[in-house]
Amino acid sequence: MILFRRFRVLILTVFLVACSVHIVIDLLPRLERRNSSTSSRSPQTPACSCPRGPGEEAPGWAAWPNKHTLRLLQDFSNEPGSNLTSHSREKASTAEAPSRVDNQHQNHHQQQDQRARPGLEGHERRGGHETAFSRRPTPKGSRLHALFEHPLYKRPLPTLTEEDTLFNVNTDIRFDPKAAENQEWSVEKDGDYAPTGDLSSDSYPNWLRFHIGINRYELYSRHNPVIDAMLKDLVTQRITSVAMKSGGTQLKLIMTFQNYGQALFKPMKQTREQETPPDFFYFSDFERHNAEIAAYHLDRILDFRRVPPVAGRLVNMTKEIRDVTRDKKLWKTFFISPANNICFYGECSYYCSTEHALCGKPDQIEGSLAAFLPDLALAKRKTWRNPWRRSYHKRKKAEWEVDPDYCEEVKQSPPYDSGTRLLDIMDMTIFDFLMGNMDRHHYETFEKFGNETFIIHLDNGRGFGKHSHDEVSILAPLSQCCRVKKSTHLRLQLLAKEEYTLSALMEESLQRDSLAPILIHPHLEAMDRRLRLVLQVLADCIEKEGYSSVVEDDLASEGGLFVFAL
Repeated sequence: MILFRRFRVLILTVFLVACSVHIVIDLLPRLERRNSSTSSRSPQTPACSCPRGPGEEAPGWAAWPNKHTLRLLQDFSNEPGSNLTSHSREKASTAEAPSRVDNQHQNHHQQQDQRARPGLEGHERRGGHETAFSRRPTPKGSRLHALFEHPLYKRPLPTLTEEDTLFNVNTDIRFDPKAAENQEWSVEKDGDYAPTGDLSSDSYPNWLRFHIGINRYELYSRHNPVIDAMLKDLVTQRITSVAMKSGGTQLKLIMTFQNYGQALFKPMKQTREQETPPDFFYFSDFERHNAEIAAYHLDRILDFRRVPPVAGRLVNMTKEIRDVTRDKKLWKTFFISPANNICFYGECSYYCSTEHALCGKPDQIEGSLAAFLPDLALAKRKTWRNPWRRSYHKRKKAEWEVDPDYCEEVKQSPPYDSGTRLLDIMDMTIFDFLMGNMDRHHYETFEKFGNETFIIHLDNGRGFGKHSHDEVSILAPLSQCCRVKKSTHLRLQLLAKEEYTLSALMEESLQRDSLAPILIHPHLEAMDRRLRLVLQVLADCIEKEGYSSVVEDDLASEGGLFVFAL
């Protein structure tokens, strides 16, 4: 009996000792992280401890940071979709890198050295991220300003009712931007911006004001100052949390900012000069960060305004991804390359391995940040299969590729048998062809507006892959259906005129991004060439079926008919 009691005491003692050891082990990383964060505030401490030996680990990597519940809002798309800069940053001297990284983190990227990219002489790197959008308004003498002053770009919307706006916000009611969030989400405040119930609608963060402005006809209005402010936020807001996005074929990260906004981050995978390898299938192509940025600007120039705001950002992989993530699977994939660069690869279907790792120089990487749409719990979206979806098979062809009368079947099927949905598909087709994007398998609309609303142009990362090839099969919906909106047709004709020129407008618009230049000249020239092909297809349709049968007049209003002189 005495032996049994002693045995129980021994077992209890061992258990208490084990618990104590675990508690000590758990507390040590916290103290280490607190000490390292305190020392990092010193101006003498570099942002990255590189260079180190290839086999050495970075300080603070041995212990996993504390877990807390992730605030994961809606996926960027309901369907599974689908290093350093490409030029000059690779050639920047490594001696300048540590101090440059430190300045970029402490000053929110306010200081960036100016560098010229090879093959793009005459284009200078612009100033800091802080002024990338605010200090470069569209000059009055520019082509872009002249375009937006054209009557085609000033056509008013119909009068909006409560049924036409995504959210009906009563400005007399105090609104807490966190009210719609997961109540389990916890965040370390550290003096960050914290929304309270005392905010009025005019003082909401820019991402929330963007959400409130969505209506039946557009994601944002033509000259909405909130959009420029939001683009600036995407570049300058401090990143407080990072997690991998579920679904999809390639790595994408969900980044949360200090003002509680969120964006989808696509890291740089190819240099700007690289084209899609000729032996790649469209469904295994890389997703390019600069394609996402360029798609937003192209969508705006076409006056569709159906792409959520996108901005380029240079991200510190150590401080803005690894040190703030609570995604253990992502955190475990970080390593130091033999060249002493910080790398990671995450988890996804394609290109998520050590051989396809994303590496910085030493820990800086380019990427696109696309603003999130409203949470699906607040604004449901409906996912539609694109009638002209490709087979996504190495040998099989889709029905539209073998049936020349395929469009007649589509026209008889809802929602394409009425309303503007078929014409919106034609808009999306033109948009994709100008980019060379073959990866449009699904699209989305806001459920509240039913079938009488626009198509959201999401997931454009596989555009701008080949400037030397025009994939005419993308225009199959347009050539088979021979339908287009009059406003779209007139804008395309306008963008083909010498005083505007799509390539010049795109180049000017893209210069406002902090990672400019975004596209090399061959891609810009390819858009002019493809625009002429689109107009030729429409000209052939008009000659065959007549103008009134091809061009749908969407310029009529209650007050009469808008007349534009090109």
